[in-house]
Amino acid sequence: MAAAGAWRAAGRRRRRREAAEEEEGAVLRRVREARDDLLSSGFWAASAGAVRAPLSASAEPPARCVCYGLGRFGGCPAARHQLAFLLLLLEELGEGKHGIEGSATLFYMVHCGKALYNNLLWRNWSAGALSKMVIIGNSFKGIEERLLSRIFERDYSYIAKVLKGTEEVALPTHPRYLDTFNDTSVHWFPLQKLKELSPEVWDFVEEPMYHECDDLEIIRKDHADEHHPAAVES
Repeated sequence: MAAAGAWRAAGRRRRRREAAEEEEGAVLRRVREARDDLLSSGFWAASAGAVRAPLSASAEPPARCVCYGLGRFGGCPAARHQLAFLLLLLEELGEGKHGIEGSATLFYMVHCGKALYNNLLWRNWSAGALSKMVIIGNSFKGIEERLLSRIFERDYSYIAKVLKGTEEVALPTHPRYLDTFNDTSVHWFPLQKLKELSPEVWDFVEEPMYHECDDLEIIRKDHADEHHPAAVES
C-alpha cells in the first residue's frame, strides 16, 4: 500500500510538472508570436527611430534596463506586446554585450502611474544622474497638457521641473496597438539642457508625498494593506 501511495504521489507530481511545462511553453510561444506581430506590422521598424534618438545623442548608451508596470503577459495580449517590444529594444541596444555594470540605465515604464515617473525623477534628482537615464513611458508633455498647472506643479513637481531639460520623441501611432502603446514616448535628458535650468530647480529635493492628490495611481506605503502587497511604490 505504501508503495502504491508513493507511486500515485509521484504520478501527480509528474503531471503537475508536465502541466507547468506545457503552460510555460504556451506563454513563450505567445510572446514569440507577439514579437513576430510587431515586426510584421511594421510598428517596430517605425518605432526604431524614436528608440535610436537618445543613443545617437548620448556618449554613454544604457547598459542596464529596469522594467516597471508590465502586466500579466501570460493572459493579457497588450502586456505581451509590451514585453515583446522590450525584447526587441534590448536586441537593438545590444545590452547583453556589456562586460561591466554601467551606470547609464533605460527605464521601461509603459502606462505606469504619473507618481511613479515623478518618484523616479526625485530619486535621481541631479544633472549627472538624469543625463544617464532614458525613460520609455507615458508622454511627459501629455501629462502636462492633461492636468491643471497648479495640480501638475504641486503633485508632480519633478516632472514639471525637468520638462525644459527633456528631449521627447513619441512612438508612432498604429491602429493595431492604439491601447498598447498610446501616449508612449522616449525621454532623455541631455546634460547641457539640464545645466541650463536655473539653480533653484535643483535646490528643492523633498520626497513626494501626494497627500493632496485625488487621482493617485499608486498606493503609498502608509495606505498599503495586505490586499495590495505588490502595488506599493515609494
